[in-house]
Amino acid sequence: MSSMPCFLRWLFLSALIVTVSFAGARAQDGGAEQDLRRALTLFAQGSYGKTLEGIDVIAGSGVKHAAKILSALSKRRIYVDKQGTTGAYRDGKTYFDFITAEKLSDRPADLKSVRVNNRLRNVIKAAVGTLRLRAKDPAARIKAGEAVFRARDTNALEVLDKLIPDEFDPAVKLVFEQARAAILLAEDKANPEQLLEAVKVLADRGDLDAIGALQAGFGSQHENVRDAAQSATASIEGRLATMEQVQNVWYGLSLGSVLLLAAIGLAITFGVMGVINMAHGEMVMIGAYTTFVVQEIFRAYAPGAFDLSLLIAVPAAFLVAGGIGVAIERGIIRFLYGRPLETLLATWGVSLILQQAVRTIFGPTNRDVSAPSYMQGGFDFLGLAITYNRLWIIVFTLFVFAALLMILKMTRLGLQMRAVTQNRRMAASMGIRTGYVDAMTFGLGSGIAGIAGVALSQIDNVSPNLGQSYIVDSFLVVVFGGVGNLWGTLVSALALGVTNKMFEPLAGAVLAKIFILVLLILFIQKRPRGLFALKGRAVEA
Repeated sequence: MSSMPCFLRWLFLSALIVTVSFAGARAQDGGAEQDLRRALTLFAQGSYGKTLEGIDVIAGSGVKHAAKILSALSKRRIYVDKQGTTGAYRDGKTYFDFITAEKLSDRPADLKSVRVNNRLRNVIKAAVGTLRLRAKDPAARIKAGEAVFRARDTNALEVLDKLIPDEFDPAVKLVFEQARAAILLAEDKANPEQLLEAVKVLADRGDLDAIGALQAGFGSQHENVRDAAQSATASIEGRLATMEQVQNVWYGLSLGSVLLLAAIGLAITFGVMGVINMAHGEMVMIGAYTTFVVQEIFRAYAPGAFDLSLLIAVPAAFLVAGGIGVAIERGIIRFLYGRPLETLLATWGVSLILQQAVRTIFGPTNRDVSAPSYMQGGFDFLGLAITYNRLWIIVFTLFVFAALLMILKMTRLGLQMRAVTQNRRMAASMGIRTGYVDAMTFGLGSGIAGIAGVALSQIDNVSPNLGQSYIVDSFLVVVFGGVGNLWGTLVSALALGVTNKMFEPLAGAVLAKIFILVLLILFIQKRPRGLFALKGRAVEA
């Protein structure tokens, strides 16, 4: 052997391994076949006791079609001859060989159905559950373990005791241990040490299902087990209450980011120009419909690149909504400066025109805007349910906010906008074209509203009424934060979002909004200029 060339040695060892593996598989298949033939013999005897033994034999055989055999048995679809040498089972209208699971052309002759009663059906149901506990797929084993956990199936306890020591997957092993702990507490027959360990396992699980399992320990015959179960339940309930509040804060932040996106364009428009733009919500709606059009183009001409549609929709929505905003300012609003009531009525009329135009072009029904793959689904973070679409919207909102700050602080247009905001007459006397600044400001605010529509299309219905759902909240955000102050808009949007979500579970959605409105009215009575008031001669005049 030592003088054999390296290649030949490798070939010899490989052949030896394959031969041993094949022989082991044949031996295993032979053992499974013997189990099935033994089950057939037991079924042929016709007594319920022997049928029960046959069920145990099949459940432990390890054959792939064991679950199908047991399922057929519970429906009296197992057929055997008098000697127990031949058998078949029926799945639907098709017959299969009992041993090999091969499809048969018809039911073999001289076979009779195996009788079962309700007791045997319950045993079969438990046996099928234990079969799934032995599944090859870890996800299937976890699912089976969770089913046993919820059912507290005492028949699975013995199987779990055998499977837990040999289970190699940590996640599966944990679920098995939790199922075993739930069964032990429900039975209350183990010694106090085992029951206390079961309480600890369930306490570590820490969810509502664990509370249900722990409540079985409230009636334990052991006082220390009862105390431990009650203490663990109280601890879990307290932690879940805290996590619920944290979850509400997360929902509030996501709502606040939506409000910020919808209101941030309105804030700079209102701050620079003093215009109450009732058509701002329609800019949001136009951005959402631009997203729909872009996605339709991708569906028709580049379906394989659909995930890029949202990235293209962002600049497209900004340009479309911004262009419409500039047209509105140049065509209507510039003739109405200094007349706020007439400006309000004019922009309200523009909003009605835009809504009807969209209904005429796209129809009155909701339009389907799909999320790209990277915005679908979610994950669990320390007990918080976080969806990718909300997470991306928060990140996107912060990016838009930072970009707008850079525009205002580091560009010529931003400098002129700040000058006009603080003192329009002085800015005009210094050579700043206030008309140009007004048009660009209105276009910028409308463009940002269009970007907000792209984000809102991922979490809300795209319809002609989309903007109307956010226009009132947007004005509340702007007034509460301080007219024209971006940092105030950020703080007020997040504060209103979180406050709204914290009050909703207590009073309902409608009463929560009314309560917040009352609080805002009281706040404005004390601070008419909002949280962060702008400073400047014109502003303070």
